[in-house]
Amino acid sequence: MSDLRDAAMTSKAWPFEEARRLLKRYEKGAPEKGHVLFETGYGPSGLPHIGTFGEVLRTTMIRRAFEVISDIPTRMICFSDDLDGMRKVPGNVPNREALAEHLQKPLTSVPDPFGTHDSFGAHNNAMLRRFLDTFGFEYEFISATEFYRSGQFDDVLLRAAERYDAIMKVMLKSLREERQQTYSIFLPIHPETGRVMYVPMKHVDAANGTITFDTEEGEEMTLPVTGGNVKLQWKPDFGARWAALGVDFEMYGKDHSTNTPIYDSICEILGGKKPEHFTYELFLDENGQKISKSSGNGISIDEWLTYAATESLSYFMYAKPKTAKRMHFDVIPKAVDEYHQQLRAYPTQDAAQQANNPVFHIHPDGVPESKMVVPFSMLLNLASVAGAEEKSQLWGFIQRYAPEASAETNPDMDAAVGYALRYYEDFVKPAKVFRAPTDLEREALEDLRDQLAAYDGPLDDEALQSIVYGVGRDRFDPLRDWFKALYEVLLGASQGPRFGGFIALYGVDETRQLIDDALAGKFV
Repeated sequence: MSDLRDAAMTSKAWPFEEARRLLKRYEKGAPEKGHVLFETGYGPSGLPHIGTFGEVLRTTMIRRAFEVISDIPTRMICFSDDLDGMRKVPGNVPNREALAEHLQKPLTSVPDPFGTHDSFGAHNNAMLRRFLDTFGFEYEFISATEFYRSGQFDDVLLRAAERYDAIMKVMLKSLREERQQTYSIFLPIHPETGRVMYVPMKHVDAANGTITFDTEEGEEMTLPVTGGNVKLQWKPDFGARWAALGVDFEMYGKDHSTNTPIYDSICEILGGKKPEHFTYELFLDENGQKISKSSGNGISIDEWLTYAATESLSYFMYAKPKTAKRMHFDVIPKAVDEYHQQLRAYPTQDAAQQANNPVFHIHPDGVPESKMVVPFSMLLNLASVAGAEEKSQLWGFIQRYAPEASAETNPDMDAAVGYALRYYEDFVKPAKVFRAPTDLEREALEDLRDQLAAYDGPLDDEALQSIVYGVGRDRFDPLRDWFKALYEVLLGASQGPRFGGFIALYGVDETRQLIDDALAGKFV
């Protein structure tokens, strides 16, 4: 443990860099509350999406890194802003027409369009928790509705009424002149309609803890700021929540970054200490558009897990959090293979290298051994040329290549075979486009076929790759044109595996037959 802690104190892995920055906050000793508090916020206006998962995962990685370098206890809260009014009906839910009459009501007062929970907010909170529990996150869930209505937020709300002018001064600087005229940090909830009202304040009575305003119908009304009668606008809510809970660390997307000074100022006005922050780049769909939980674009958690194991998604989330990342189905095979490359490297590394290895941060309770004897991308090509529909078909090739492997001794390999079959059927098969070879490519393919016919060595990746390389070396400049031809003519794809490894897995005789079929025009 001491070697690991020493390595962690100098590691350039971003979770350790953030953990060290957080530790400086308490270099004189543990906080009065006895723990360091990490928070992740969630706006349940639509179904949970993969960006939310990434935020919780990355926060968890920093929390675990902190626990390596410090003995101060930690907690992590997942806070759902489910008292927020529903501003529009999400486009990816059933029974949309029935929701329209509930616009501006808190999400926990909107009926569940799926018919499974007490409210739309409760449904989305349950979805969030199910996703987080799938990955074994350790967290405490807090509902804003309960937080406000139970009185846990009352002290800070009363302080907000007392320091209303100071908070308003911070907020008004960030608003256009037109918006300044009607803005208030407090959003009263109409006691009869249940709607969240965006109305200016006529009077804030700090002594009595009440606000007075005109409703949208022109009726003057006075409500206490406590007990869930009022909620805070989202920017003040951010800072007030930090003050109320004593939050030490929170990360969020770069779309929040310009608001950080506002959040910090309000937290400090309300008597809190501003937390440490981490701003990450946004997730994009295949078209470069921001992934949105309301529009449902991009890839979802469930969709990823249809085609790959959870650890591959965690690996994707770990890499370069401050770089914008396109999340679409094509990134899955690469993530799977790179994750297993890191697993295989881990046992050979010293403590400093292991602290920098992504799998250390993905598996805090012990890094497992990779049992993947064939890369995922290779499985996809194998499924393609074999037209495989059953696991047993792929396992026949795998066991000839690696006789010691089996579904029982290589469970991650067996799971990957199932994922590969689904991925091939849904993405590879529909996109296959073969072409006929040029005269030069035909000559090279015939030479490769003949050299394979004469080959009597073992199914060795390197030996077979040397043959493939030798055939192309004297004919193609650049050499990548030769490999591109192999993929397009034999596999119907624009890119593919290291071809010597493919031959070793698929079989020498089978590859010769594949070449003959392509030369005979059977694929085009």
